Amino acid sequence: MRMAFVADGGEKVAGVCVREEGGVILGEVFGEAEVEVVRGQVERILSLDVDGREFPEVGERDPVVGRLRARYPGLRPVCFYSPYEAAAWAIIGQRIRIVQAAKIKRRMAEELGPSVEVDGGLEHAFPGPSALAALESFPGLYGRKVEYLRRLGGEAERGKLDAEYLRSMPVGEALEELERLPGIGPFSAELILLRGAGAQDLLPVNEPRLARAVAMAYGLDAPPSAEELERLAKSWRPYRTWVSLHLRAMLEDETNEIGG
Repeated sequence: MRMAFVADGGEKVAGVCVREEGGVILGEVFGEAEVEVVRGQVERILSLDVDGREFPEVGERDPVVGRLRARYPGLRPVCFYSPYEAAAWAIIGQRIRIVQAAKIKRRMAEELGPSVEVDGGLEHAFPGPSALAALESFPGLYGRKVEYLRRLGGEAERGKLDAEYLRSMPVGEALEELERLPGIGPFSAELILLRGAGAQDLLPVNEPRLARAVAMAYGLDAPPSAEELERLAKSWRPYRTWVSLHLRAMLEDETNEIGG
């Protein structure tokens, strides 16, 4: 796996080549960022900073989770490279299809972002906060997206999207903080905290696909309300993020609604 990203807390570009040997995850670092910063970031990206040894106990308490774990052995969340990049994705992707958003984000990396050679190949990173703070226009970004991204870059420069900062707060406070960002609502705030900061035990109640997945997995007549979902998910603690991922993977396999 080859990755390129702006390292946490600054503008330096990092490239990483990750591989597994004998059950051990090894990463070779390229670029100018500090190795220890990059190591911590990669651990968060791959959810290797979370102790998963008690996750099997959730499957013992809840047979549905047990079946999902058997269906997807070893599955862990893979996060965005940073909460900042997750927030940018949330803004870019508003009211357009995922494939369209992915193309725009990739072109922004190629045209505006730094590049780094990783294991013999050139990789492009998404532009850092200072580049986004200076953004005037970009093809495919319409409405107020450029304004939102420009302001997002400024907020990131001030540390408002630092992963450790967000994870140090109670979940409710972190979500409120994120919803103060330009162009970020409840759904996007959950996305940033879950898949940007790598929150381990957050239930994304604003994600409609999760409720549908729960209805399918548990044989319910209709998707549960947010309150019903909160009650049902109590047995998933402290891995509600991980169980939510398993349920979403199951829903996609059964419906192919994203891939299709």
